[in-house]
Amino acid sequence: MIERFIHRLQVEWPAADETVADARVRLAAKFPRTALRRMTHLGLLVGSALDGTPLGPDDAVVYATTFAETRALEDFLGSFPTASPLLFQTSIHPGAVQQVLIGRQQPVARLWPLAGRRRLVEQGLLTALLEPASRVAFVGGEERGTWMLEHGMAGARPFAFAAMLTRDAARSEGRVTFSVDDRQGCDERCPSLPVFAEALGARRPLRWGGAGGEIAVTWA
Repeated sequence: MIERFIHRLQVEWPAADETVADARVRLAAKFPRTALRRMTHLGLLVGSALDGTPLGPDDAVVYATTFAETRALEDFLGSFPTASPLLFQTSIHPGAVQQVLIGRQQPVARLWPLAGRRRLVEQGLLTALLEPASRVAFVGGEERGTWMLEHGMAGARPFAFAAMLTRDAARSEGRVTFSVDDRQGCDERCPSLPVFAEALGARRPLRWGGAGGEIAVTWA
């Protein structure tokens, strides 16, 4: 069995219809004024979830998202035929967690950006469990889409989470484990990214089979 312990967990779960303008007002105190205008909605949510979480150059970051800055791309395309230079800049901005690290001028040992759907959470947790750094920040989230949501190419609601995973059990909030079991198949209990974020916020345990074993999230 391999394991890591959950420390410094924060979940951003705003109103389902929150816009980037709403987030800039709500989270203004957490960011420099010059950064607020340039950050995407997802960047603001991820930055808030990481607020107060110390990261060092020896730490690693695993970042999980299915649709990334889809809303920023929607807004830019919506500005046609008079394309907005500002919205273009936002649409090609670095990813949400990179916006935060760049703003902090914070180097890390490794950044693992992952994108997927059905088993994204499983892939992210396994990456964090296998990462050699002693401290790994597992970060994820989505923006809320509009017309791209109708085509299955955007998230249905905004959210973000950040959990520091370490090998230190002392004062931990919970634990992530992977137990090898060749008889265990990939079952359908693997949560989607929003279901996982909601479970983290509620400190709800999760357990499912996948990748030749059983993955579990339990709480102290």
